[in-house]
Parts: sequence; structure tokens; C-alpha cells
Amino acid sequence: MGLKEEILKELENSRGKSYSGAELARMYGVSRAAVWKAVKALQQAGFSISATTHRGYTFAAENDLLTEAGIKQYVAFPCRIRVEKTVASTNDEAKKSAESGAREWDCVIAEEQTSGRGRYERKFVSSEGVGIYISIVLRPKFTASETLFITTCAAVAVCEAIEKLAGKSAGIKWVNDILLNGKKVCGILTEASFDVESGGLRYAVVGIGVNVLPQVFSPELAKIAGTVFEEGEYPQEGRAKLVGAILERFRYYYERIPQRTFFAEYKKRSVVIGKRVKVYSGNVEGEAEVLDLDENCFLKVRFDDGTVKALSSGEVSIKI
Repeated sequence: MGLKEEILKELENSRGKSYSGAELARMYGVSRAAVWKAVKALQQAGFSISATTHRGYTFAAENDLLTEAGIKQYVAFPCRIRVEKTVASTNDEAKKSAESGAREWDCVIAEEQTSGRGRYERKFVSSEGVGIYISIVLRPKFTASETLFITTCAAVAVCEAIEKLAGKSAGIKWVNDILLNGKKVCGILTEASFDVESGGLRYAVVGIGVNVLPQVFSPELAKIAGTVFEEGEYPQEGRAKLVGAILERFRYYYERIPQRTFFAEYKKRSVVIGKRVKVYSGNVEGEAEVLDLDENCFLKVRFDDGTVKALSSGEVSIKI
């Protein structure tokens, strides 16, 4: 960790407290000029750090840029977190890391994605500073069928994190869309790499994109997209706290996949059970009524011709 990162960590963990240049110079065994240069670089990177005569440097409480230190104070288990200002896709970055030997729970987080995507290669708008865009490297030891539950565990974790931070009830639209007040605030994309020889999973990458703060959506997107917080609701360090809560809850459910611990919470938050939907699943398409959700997270539906099917994948849209 360089001097700039060391100073950022110290200031960030002591928001509102002032440090003189001499104090920081003694702390890190460098010159006051080196401290000044590091602070200037942090200010240019967007951090609000005041420099006042006779008081020194102060990290403003309202700083909201995501940093490793800022997030880790809300995560109780060891993990490596890499924060980037801009990437094309956090999933692509995490897959590169996984191919290079990244450990389980190594995370890539970005302030902005220029080519964020969801299922079926749909574009996921990832504007700077208003969302959470995180990808997590996993090394699952479950059976092949159980790895399908990684996404559902992540969905429950996101709901619980939102409920904890925002005090709002979140719902899940099968398979992995998180809704607040009928609008999508989060999408989840799980991608995996298989070992051809063993047939087992080499790694999985779980990408989670959350619309956190109010933003201007296109007219078409505004009909279906929402945000976790509205104007005036956002708590201090809200995004860092939300990332921490998601990681904590996701790890809890992920480690208990064989026991299906996630299932009751997933089903409880389903917004499609009992609803009429339009089904898109492989070569199956049509209008149906959702009858139930089984413990494998298969969606049981009855089509208008009376045919009942259990869907293992696909998507549905709710009929109004």
C-alpha cells in the first residue's frame, strides 16, 4: 500500500478529525512535502479533504467515494477488495482475476461501468457515483446442481441489505430481479467457468448492480427502473454500508446452500406467485398463472391451455 492509500485509510477511518502535515509525516516516516503531494492527489481523485492552517487535513464526513478501507469496516470476514473508478465490466475484470488465481471472495468494485450487462447481454446502465457495481469471485465446492442457487442466494442477500439500510421491503421477480415499489433496483448476473476434464466448476463470478441514488433514466428505462434511496433519504457512507451488508448476507447464505437456508427467504419475497405472467423459457413462451415455487427454485406455472410446467430457467414479466 502506497503513501496515498495509507493516508486515505487513516483519514477515512477518522472522519472529521484533523491531522497536521507534521503528524502524518511522522506517522509514515516521510517529508511534509510528500504528505502534501499525496493529499493533493487524493483531492484531485475526488475526495473532499480540507486543508486548514493551524488545523491540518480533515476528511469530510460527506465523502461517498467507494474505497477498500471504507467498505472493509463493514465486512467482518477476510476478503480482498479492488476498487476502480471506471471499468468496462466488473464481471469481466473479476473473470480475469479468477483466471489468474484470485481467491474466493476477491471482489472488483467500480464507480462506473461503461459496458455493464445483465442476462441475455442486455445493457445495465452503470452511471458514476450513483450505484453499486460489484463482482465476486467464488470457488464453489457444491454439486453442479447446487451451484444454480448462487444467484438466488445473492438475490436474498441484496433484499436483506436493502431492508437493513433503507428500511424498505424488497421483492424478487424470478429469477434474479430485485424490485422496490414495482420497479427494478438491482440485477444479478452469475457467470461460470467449467473444467473440461473433470466437468466441475473452476470458478464462478457473481455480478451485482444496484441503483442506489436518484438519477436521470431514459424515458423508456424510467418506466421500469427505480432506486433504493429517494432524495433526502441517503445515509452517510450509504453505498459502502450497502456493499458490506450484501457481502455479509451473501456469504451467510452461500455457505449454507446445501441446507437450502436461502429458500424460505427467497420464496417469501417472491412477487410472482399467484400472478399472471408472460413466460419466456427456452422454446416455451406464453401467458400463464404462477402456482408455486419449489425448493429448487423451479417456477410452477399453469398455461391457459391447462398445461402445468416447472420452469428451471428463463424469465417472466408480470401482466398488469
